[in-house]
Amino acid sequence: MSVSTTRAPSTPVVDQRRATVILVAMAVSTFLFVLVESLPSGLLTLMAPDLGRSTSDIGLLVTGYALVVLIASVPLAHWTRRVPRRWVLSATVGLAAVSTLWSGLAGDYTWVMTARLVTALAQALFWVAVIPATTGLFPPRVRGRVMARLAIGNSLAPVLGVPAGTWLGEQTTWRAAFWAVAALSAVIFVIVILLFPTVRPQDGGAASAPFPDRRRFVFQMVTTALVVTGSFGLITFVTQVLQDVSGYPRESMAALLLVQGTAGVLGAVLVGRFIDRFSWGTLVVSLSVLVVAQTALWALGEHRVAAVVCLAMFGFAFSTVPPTLSHRVMLVAPGSTDMGVAISSSVFNLGIAGGSALGALLTAEVGVRAVPLVGAGLVLLALVCTLAEHRFNAPLPASRHDAEEILES
Repeated sequence: MSVSTTRAPSTPVVDQRRATVILVAMAVSTFLFVLVESLPSGLLTLMAPDLGRSTSDIGLLVTGYALVVLIASVPLAHWTRRVPRRWVLSATVGLAAVSTLWSGLAGDYTWVMTARLVTALAQALFWVAVIPATTGLFPPRVRGRVMARLAIGNSLAPVLGVPAGTWLGEQTTWRAAFWAVAALSAVIFVIVILLFPTVRPQDGGAASAPFPDRRRFVFQMVTTALVVTGSFGLITFVTQVLQDVSGYPRESMAALLLVQGTAGVLGAVLVGRFIDRFSWGTLVVSLSVLVVAQTALWALGEHRVAAVVCLAMFGFAFSTVPPTLSHRVMLVAPGSTDMGVAISSSVFNLGIAGGSALGALLTAEVGVRAVPLVGAGLVLLALVCTLAEHRFNAPLPASRHDAEEILES
């Protein structure tokens, strides 16, 4: 079986300094979207008493958000397939700024949930457009590196943004974290309106994948669902694990999550050096470390130092997963990359919803200590699926750079 190829549309003519500013703005925006989705996980013990709800109810703020992105991504991708990405991205970022501010001002749980569901609609459409539109601003020979840089924001939000939001919430009020995200989103809105070129989606430089392969794409979606489900139980309930199992006081949460965040920064920076040439191997290593980290946290979580070491391992490994998965989607997505990204985003958010809901169920019925053990089992299944993808599908070129050279020859 051979891998088919398709020639991507020509790259739009955009000044590279302008394109770089856009890239930074979009990386910040991905950071903010993932941050606002995950923020309740770091603020569980602050939001619950203020809103008069249990920590499991606060966890469902993550679940409901993810379900909207899951359901809305593909329909929104279809409905906006002819709209220039400048208008799609500016509309989604602007709506996110308004609805996130609403979350921070809402007086009760119902209104917080409603505001977050509106933000989720904006995120669903944002993910459809941002990766193909931004990578398409750059020539093919550098798109792998651009993809990694764009995904840094996505990777760092759970491991760096959540600790920062937790710290801000501890110092002031949990609402201040939402207000800060809203203010930064408003800045990104202005940048997109002023700088993003008006280009039809089909004319973008990354509108189609160089090696579309439907069967390989299906394997990747199964892997995505399993690894995200297996990781987001712990991401959502990490502060409760550290308090109830490891015995840390609530005041230590920001500092502990900063340890996770620092490890995540290191992972996100390093992964850009490897995913071009070793995307499959990078994913295998990341999944393996996630399994070890969560299993060890379950077994050794009562020991404070061991728990922090496991947390750092988890942060390092998970920060490499989103860019690696996204990079592989952009290589093999069948049809348009917009639709491939939409499907991938839906599956990713299925995993977020499933992971946070599973974590809430385990916490309520069994105890929060079971969350990392069950998560490790699901990530192990993701690793098996990744190995099966490599075994039962035709090999890809060694790197995206090699792929683009083939297409240009």
